[in-house]
Amino acid sequence: MTTFYLIRHGQTAANAQQLKQGTIDTPITYLNTVGQRQATVLHDAFDISFADRLICSPLKRTRTTAAILNRGRGVPVSVDERLLEISYGQWDGCQNKQLLADYPQHFDPLLQDVLPSYVQVATAGETFEHVISRGRAFMMEMVAMHPDDQIIVVTHGFTVKAMVLACLEPADLMSLPEPENTSVTKVTIDAGHHRAYLNYYNRQVEF
Repeated sequence: MTTFYLIRHGQTAANAQQLKQGTIDTPITYLNTVGQRQATVLHDAFDISFADRLICSPLKRTRTTAAILNRGRGVPVSVDERLLEISYGQWDGCQNKQLLADYPQHFDPLLQDVLPSYVQVATAGETFEHVISRGRAFMMEMVAMHPDDQIIVVTHGFTVKAMVLACLEPADLMSLPEPENTSVTKVTIDAGHHRAYLNYYNRQVEF
């Protein structure tokens, strides 16, 4: 079986300001002081030296989180484009509160986050299904290449959600909220029996 530990990056200035980050990779989306502290606390609480490899999204906020987690651990690191955050198209960089006010019909009233229908109004926005598809493709390739590995994946909130949705295949894509910064989600995939298991979701360390 292949085991994935899916970790969301630490807090950024854009997170703190409740902006849609998407695939923006500028200083506002780099780890802030809180995010660096979150990653350091997780490093101290979760020793990743047991893992066979560490794979992260190419954006700086994930690469920085991965580097902090890997201090003194020496886990081989690589980058995979399929682990990028969802792109909200023209909504990247916009204030979540303002989008909710302008397009309430495209937001979940409880989670106050976008519904899959948001792509009807956000030009060039990436569909939920596309992120789920690339997350699934990433995991299945890792399972085929590394059937007995334990893999640390440092990625983004929606991408973690999408990878879990790829395993659970629920009818309602909004049934799973995005995980918190530096939370850990564990997924195990048994290729031999064509089964995927969600061991835990959004597990957090106090900091």
